[in-house]
Amino acid sequence: MPAVEVGRVCVKTTGREADKKCVIVDVVDKNFVLVTGPRSASGVKRRRVNVNHLKLTEEIVKIKRGATDEEVAQALGVPEKTEKTKKPEKLEKIEKPKESEKPKEPKEIEKPEESEKPEKIEKPKKPKKKKVE
Repeated sequence: MPAVEVGRVCVKTTGREADKKCVIVDVVDKNFVLVTGPRSASGVKRRRVNVNHLKLTEEIVKIKRGATDEEVAQALGVPEKTEKTKKPEKLEKIEKPKESEKPKEPKEIEKPEESEKPEKIEKPKKPKKKKVE
């Protein structure tokens, strides 16, 4: 059985990243290790993982303890990311006509006359229930 050591390539067996390869970056204690994919290569985020949730392989990558994702990717031979895509140029603003240039139409508010107000409708009263003793 392969030993739990820095640089050991593993396969995660449980969780959302199950069946994905990762590399041990640091040994936290006898039960937990710090692993990374790196995310750009295999999709495994750098995190602490229980050793019981890993399947260790015979493959070892030569990295130092606590190596960054970039160092791990370089050791695995994963091509480096190209420069981030350039931000798109800002679009020109479309000028809206100023409010002073817009013709204003007076709004007429119609108020109902007092005679047009609806009459109050009385609700029928429910008969009270008598208590049976």
